[in-house]
Amino acid sequence: MNDLLKLIRRRQSSRVPFDLRKRVKKRDLEKILEAGRWAPTAHNMQNFEILVIDHPKTIRKISEIESPVSLTFVKENYQQLSFSVEALRKRKTGILGNMFPPSWRKADPKMEDLIQSEDQHMLESHNQLLSTPVLVLVLYDPQRRAPASEGDFLGIMSLGCMLQNMWLMAAALGIGFHAVSSLSGEAIESQIKQMLDIPEKLRIAISFRIGYPSGNVKYLRVRRDLKDFTSYNQYPKVRHQIART
Repeated sequence: MNDLLKLIRRRQSSRVPFDLRKRVKKRDLEKILEAGRWAPTAHNMQNFEILVIDHPKTIRKISEIESPVSLTFVKENYQQLSFSVEALRKRKTGILGNMFPPSWRKADPKMEDLIQSEDQHMLESHNQLLSTPVLVLVLYDPQRRAPASEGDFLGIMSLGCMLQNMWLMAAALGIGFHAVSSLSGEAIESQIKQMLDIPEKLRIAISFRIGYPSGNVKYLRVRRDLKDFTSYNQYPKVRHQIART
């Protein structure tokens, strides 16, 4: 049990290039996929398909598709950044700004800074994909809604369970794992679906890169303390004000 908790705490996102000279072994890839296979899903619907891409030319073609990041994403993502280790430790949520382009690291960025960071983010995403030995697309059919689940909340939650299973298995094997949301954008998704002959009814829920990091992936990770979000038997009045903000 302690080993499992250590693994959960050690898991992290490998937002760095991967070493293309070190390939992911087929048996290790299959262990990661097997972990996803046994994830809990609402009503055991198993509402996912998995497309593994390990052909370098195909990954290169995907990397060349323009995937502009919206300013809305940049602004809202910026709100999660802290600009010092001390600030992040105190806040207990979010991430350090030094993990992102230099123009994001200002405490009060201007609009032109955000636009510049958007361009830089596109370039970094392109380079990361080029350094990816294995790219995995998680597909799902939004028409197969979990029973009585408004907006298919349970179905989407099931996909999250499956992703977590695979992420933990990758961590156990010492393999880097990086979830990529940009390939799910409507414009780029339609081009990927056409390129890979994915049926129109299926959506790309999430993608992830796996491989062996060629750079340092150690960074400060923080979490709220248990007392910050846990209560027993009755919701505490002291947090009512927090809930309203």
